[in-house]
Amino acid sequence: MAAAASPGLCGLCLLLLVTLLPNAVGTSCCFQAKDNSVCREVCEQILTSKSESRLKHLLQRAPDYCPQSMTEVWTCMNSSLPGVSKKSEAWVGLGCCELAIAVECRRACKQASSTNDISKVCRKQYETALLSCINRNEMGSVCCSYAGRHTNCREYCQAIFRTDSSPGPSQIKAVENYCASISPTLVQCVNNYTQSYPMRNPIDSLYCCDRAEDHSCQAACKRILMSKKTETEIVDSLIEGCKTMPLPQDPLWQCFLESSRSAHPGATVAPPPSTGLDGAKLHCCSKASSSVCRELCTKLYSTSWGNTHSWQDFDSICEYNPLEVSMLTCLADVREPCQLGCRNLTYCTNFNNRPTELFRSCNAQSDMGALNDMKLWEKGSIKMPFMNIPVLDIRKCHPEMWKAIACSLQIKPCHSKSRGSVICKTDCVEILKNCGDHSKFPDSHTAESICEQLSSTDKPEDCIPLYIYLRSSPLDNTVEEVTHPCNPNPCPAYQLCEVNRKGCLPGEPCLPYFCTQGCKLGEASDFLVRQGELIQVPSGDVGCYKICTCGQSGILENCMEIQCVDIQKSCIAGGQRKNHGTSFKIDCNICSCVAGTLRCSNRQCLNELSSEDDRTLFTGLPCNCADQFVPVCGQNGRTYPSACIARCVGLLDHHFEFGQCSSKDPCNPNPCPRSQRCIVKRQVCLTSFEKFGCPQFECISRQLKCDYSQDPVCDTENAEHGNLCTLYQRGKQLSYKGSCQPFCKSVEPVCGHNGETYNHLCNAYSDRVAVDYYGGCQDVGVFSHHNLHTECSSVQCPHIPVEGYKLVTPPGACCPLCAGVLRILFDKDKLDIFAKATSKMPITVLDILQKIRLHVSVPQCDVFGYLSMESELIVLIVPVDSHPKSIQIDACNKEAEKINSLINTDSPTLASQVPLSALITSEVEVSSPLKSGCNRISASLCYIYLCVAISYAFFHS
Repeated sequence: MAAAASPGLCGLCLLLLVTLLPNAVGTSCCFQAKDNSVCREVCEQILTSKSESRLKHLLQRAPDYCPQSMTEVWTCMNSSLPGVSKKSEAWVGLGCCELAIAVECRRACKQASSTNDISKVCRKQYETALLSCINRNEMGSVCCSYAGRHTNCREYCQAIFRTDSSPGPSQIKAVENYCASISPTLVQCVNNYTQSYPMRNPIDSLYCCDRAEDHSCQAACKRILMSKKTETEIVDSLIEGCKTMPLPQDPLWQCFLESSRSAHPGATVAPPPSTGLDGAKLHCCSKASSSVCRELCTKLYSTSWGNTHSWQDFDSICEYNPLEVSMLTCLADVREPCQLGCRNLTYCTNFNNRPTELFRSCNAQSDMGALNDMKLWEKGSIKMPFMNIPVLDIRKCHPEMWKAIACSLQIKPCHSKSRGSVICKTDCVEILKNCGDHSKFPDSHTAESICEQLSSTDKPEDCIPLYIYLRSSPLDNTVEEVTHPCNPNPCPAYQLCEVNRKGCLPGEPCLPYFCTQGCKLGEASDFLVRQGELIQVPSGDVGCYKICTCGQSGILENCMEIQCVDIQKSCIAGGQRKNHGTSFKIDCNICSCVAGTLRCSNRQCLNELSSEDDRTLFTGLPCNCADQFVPVCGQNGRTYPSACIARCVGLLDHHFEFGQCSSKDPCNPNPCPRSQRCIVKRQVCLTSFEKFGCPQFECISRQLKCDYSQDPVCDTENAEHGNLCTLYQRGKQLSYKGSCQPFCKSVEPVCGHNGETYNHLCNAYSDRVAVDYYGGCQDVGVFSHHNLHTECSSVQCPHIPVEGYKLVTPPGACCPLCAGVLRILFDKDKLDIFAKATSKMPITVLDILQKIRLHVSVPQCDVFGYLSMESELIVLIVPVDSHPKSIQIDACNKEAEKINSLINTDSPTLASQVPLSALITSEVEVSSPLKSGCNRISASLCYIYLCVAISYAFFHS
C-alpha cells in the first residue's frame, strides 16, 4: 500500500491500520529514513506509541516530516503499525477539561486517557459542555487526520469542530473547496458530521427580526421564531406574516437565510483566526509570577494537543501556589465571573436571599456539589490535591460549620478584593482542631501547618469569613427591591444576557433582559463576547495581541495584529522599581507602570509638610490654578473651568477657545455637503484629537430610509419618535434619547458634572451625565474638596431622599450623591492604537460608559460619567429610583466595587473588550452607612460586618 498516490492517502492508510493490525513487528523499517533524521524519529514514535490519541496525532503530522516520495518508508510503516493500547498518555479530550463545572471532574479529565475514565466522576446531566467538546474533538481528530500535510485543508476542517454552533455554510464550502482533491474521505467525514448536527435553534435568529422595515413584520417574526420549530414552518409563516417573498436583497431574509444558503461556488473564505484553546485564559498567563507557570499556562491554553504531564505540572506547581494568586484569580474570572445575587438553592439555603453579595457559582450544580462533598467527607477524609485530611465524624462535630465550608467552596462568595475562594485561616484552624483526626494527620502535620497550605491569611480582603453563612440572610422580605435578570442566565446556550433598559412597545412581550449572539474565544472556551464587538485576544508571545470582530457566524473575523507590549520593562517611581501592571500611589495621585512608562493622574497634592502660607494659597486644582470660572472649550470636546487648567492638562492655546462647548454651534457654518444635513453630536474624545479629530457634528442624508427598531427619542417639541432616524426623517431636532418625560417639558437649566449646562435633566441623562446642581454652570466657581468654598452655599443641589448614608462628592463637583464613584486612569496611547487599527474614528467617554453599562447587572442601578479636569475618567453607578431603598444603594455600591476590581486585576471580562482594555487602574468610593449596629435593613453590609465577638461566640457555642 504505497503512499505515493496522494498525501491524504498516507494518513488514510495509517488511520485505517490503527484498528486493523495486531502487534508491532519492530522499527527496522524506520532505518530506511536514515538520511532524514526527523522522519526517522517520527517513524519510530509511531511504531512504538501505546497511546491511541498520541498515535493519531503523529499520523496527522507524519506527512509534514516524511515526504510522499519516501515510498519505502511509508510502505514499511503501513505494514508494521502496532495495535492500539487502551492506556493513553494523552488524549484528544484533554483540551476540553476546562469546560468541566465540578473541580473533581476537571481534575479527572486531565488525568484521563479516554471518555470512559471520566464517566465515573463527571455527571452527564451537569457536564454537557465538557462531553460535547470531547465528542467533537474525537470526531475532528478522525476527520481532519485525512488532510495529511495539507495545512489549509486541515485548518478549515478543524474550524468545523471548534464551536458548538452548527457549522455555517461558508465553513462547509471551504472544506469542500480545499479538501475535495486531497481527501474525499475527509469531505465525506465532515459532511456526515454536519448533516447529523441538530438544526440551529430558531430563537438564535431573533435578532434578524429587527432588520424588518415594517413594525408588524418585526412583531410577527419574533412570534413565529418563538413558536415554530421546523425551517419550512418558519419560512411559510414569515412569508404570510410579513407579506414578502424570501428575496436575498431583503435585510430580514438576508439575515435569516444566511445559515441555510450555500456559499457561492467561487467564493474564497479567509482561514478562521486561531485564538488557541482558550483565548480568554491566555490573557491570564502574562500574570504569572514565575516563568515556569507562565510557560505552562501558555502551553496549555494555546494548543489543543496538551499532554497529561503538562496539566499535572501546572496543578502541582501553579494551581495552588499563593504566589500565583493574580493568575489564578484571573483564570477563575474566566471560568466563573463574580455575579451579584444568590437564590433558589435547596441545600446551601443560608446563601439564599443575598442580592447585594457577589458569588462565582450560585447555581443548582454547585448546590448539589456541596451536598456531595459533605457525603464524601462523612467517610472520614477530605481529599485535597496535595494531601488527604483525616477528620472525625462531621455529622456530630460542628456539622453546620462543615456545611458552611462545603457550600463556600462550591458557591464561592466573592467578598474579598482578591475574589479568591478560600476560607480564613482562623476558621480553618478552629475546625481542624475540633474535628480533625489528629492521630492520622500525615507527616506530623498539625491543624496550623495544614491550614497554612490551604489558607495562610485572615485578612478580610483575602478570604471568606464563614460566620456570615452560619445563619440565613436577614433580607428575606426585601429581595424584590433588587433584581438580577441575567443571573442565572435565561438565554440559550452561547448567547449573552443583557439587562433591558429600553423598555418595550405597548402590546409586545416585555422581558427584563435581551439575549444577544456571542462568539467563543477558542475551541474549548466557554467565555463569550458580544456579536459585533471588537475583541482583543492574545497573539503569539506574551504581551502581543490582535483585534478581531465577533461576526454573525459566531466566530471571530477580520483580525489584525497590534503593537506588542513589553511586559518585561519596569518603571522607577520614588526610587523603587515597579513592574509592568503594578499600580500604586505617588502623593495623592494614582499611578501605574505600563511597559516601562509611568502613567499618573494629574491631581494637585497638598504636602503635609507645606508651610502655612503654601496651605493658604493652595487651591487643589490642577497646577494650583486660581479658583475661578472662565470656561474654555477644548478641541477634545471637554469644557475646562479656565484656560490655566486647560493648559495644565496639555492643551496648547490654539487647542481651545473661550466659552463652554455647549454654547458653540458646530453646524454654523454648515460643514456638510448640500445633499446632507448637519446634526449636532457633542462628544468628549479620549483619543488624540490631533490624529483622529473630535467632530461635534455628523452629516446624514436628507433622504433617509428608516427601520422600525425600538429605541425611542424625544425632540425639542417634546414629541416622541421610535428612533433617531425617524426623528431626523421628519425634520425634527433631538432633545434627548429615551422616552419623553413630563418633568422635562419645561426648560430648567442644570449643570452636569462635565462642566456643561443642559436645558433640563433629561438632556443631561441622555449624554450619560449626572446633574451636579440646578442652574447654569457659570453660576458658581470651581470647587476643590481640600477647602471649603463659599460658592457652594449659593448652589441649589438636587434633593437626596436618603438618610443614614455618608454621601460622596465626585471630583470637581459641588453637590454630594448617594452613589459609587470610580476614578479611572486610562492609557491614551492604547486608545490611539485601537482607533488607528479599527475605525479611524475617535474613542469617546460615551463609548466607555456604554461598554461599562453592559457589566452592571442590576436594573435598579445605572451608569453615568465624565472626563474630570485632572484627565481621569469618572464613572458613577447610581440608583435610578427617585426614592431608592437602602438595599438598592448597597447593590449599586457593590456594582461599583465589582467594576473597580475588574479594572485593577486586568480581568479578561474587561481586558478582552475594546476599548475597556485601555483602563489601567481605578479607585472607588461608595456611599457608606452612617449608623452602626444591625437595627436597620441595609442590604448585607450590616450583616456582613457583624460584631466579630458576637459571631464567634455563636461559632464556638
